[in-house]
Amino acid sequence: MNIKLLKSKIENDKTLVISGSKSESNRLLILQELFSSLTIDNVSDSDDVCAMQRALASTENVVDIHHAGTTMRFLTAYYSLCSTRELVLTGSSRMQERPIGILVEALRQLGADIKYDKKEGYPPLRIKGKIVEGGKVELPADVSSQYITALLLVGTKLKKGIELHLIGNITSRPYIEMTLQLLNQLGVESTFEGNIISVKPLVKVNTEQFTVESDWSSASYFYSFVALSPIGTTIKLKSYKQDSLQGDSYVNELYTTLGVETTYLADYTLELKKVRETAPVFKADLIETPDLAQTIAVTCFGLGIKCEMTGLHTLKIKETDRLVALQNELTKLGGKVEITDESMVIYPTDGMNEGVEVSTYQDHRMAMAFAPLVLKGDIEISEAEVVTKSFINYWDCLAQIGVNMAKK
Repeated sequence: MNIKLLKSKIENDKTLVISGSKSESNRLLILQELFSSLTIDNVSDSDDVCAMQRALASTENVVDIHHAGTTMRFLTAYYSLCSTRELVLTGSSRMQERPIGILVEALRQLGADIKYDKKEGYPPLRIKGKIVEGGKVELPADVSSQYITALLLVGTKLKKGIELHLIGNITSRPYIEMTLQLLNQLGVESTFEGNIISVKPLVKVNTEQFTVESDWSSASYFYSFVALSPIGTTIKLKSYKQDSLQGDSYVNELYTTLGVETTYLADYTLELKKVRETAPVFKADLIETPDLAQTIAVTCFGLGIKCEMTGLHTLKIKETDRLVALQNELTKLGGKVEITDESMVIYPTDGMNEGVEVSTYQDHRMAMAFAPLVLKGDIEISEAEVVTKSFINYWDCLAQIGVNMAKK
């Protein structure tokens, strides 16, 4: 399904309720499987979280998680070290192109029995589950934080816990810290000193009820809408905490450069307001928040300002190669973009080519990040249904703020 977005002006001061964080939800669902007394409120309704729930409920010999990368990584660790099941863990054709060898090697250091069913280093995985004692593991630090989180989550159930020795520069540190804070709330003892993370087995559950905060990555698209709107425009979002565990809450600081001010109101309401014109150049190192890169890139293009971003090397192994995808689609719209393996520069341009069909590459964030350009002109989003991976009612939310659209 394609969606044609017709040039719009958003309605001022609308309030939207955003679904729970996908990242928090999937972490808590694994912990709930490990410690059955836990209850979770405001669980995300995204495809990735539904894939996790279906997989954990499945008794089949083949578990297919489709496009859900987080689910693939967390379940690889769970089924390998905290289960005695034998199964094949597989996913979509794109999932079978996403590397998982570093996580598999780390799990094998702990005694996991995992074989590759097709291509070495990639799903599907043939797993023979076993209960292991845990201990020390070494792995590169500059890989997806989901590998690290997968190990930390299962470490809570291992007799010796787990001690991760990370080699090199750590990527996406806030996501690791989110995991550790959730574990600490649960009652797990942990340390994170230098490049060594230690998690001890959980002895006693301190907290049995968790409420998932709304997703900050989802909030980022509305920061983009406000940044591309006239001064004085506001949007309110629920439900967000000022002391958020989510690394992508840093979006509130990043968008100050783009003219958007964030205010925390009562009842966990977030107010976004365009208060000033945008600086002529935006610069940021997104090594800790790479999921914000697409949103920021499109915002800067729409504003016609120069954008320089670094710390983007993990974008190449996401749902698509996001650096190449951004370059392709922004170029179609009239942008001038240069990329390396870990950086992107977008040069100022005047105006936007209207009526362009933006390819989404089966990547939810491509669809959502490009939608705010409707404030600049007509634009068409291909495979628009892909947003359900993380934000199932995204298009409904856009309609609520006044975006005109037609399905094709």
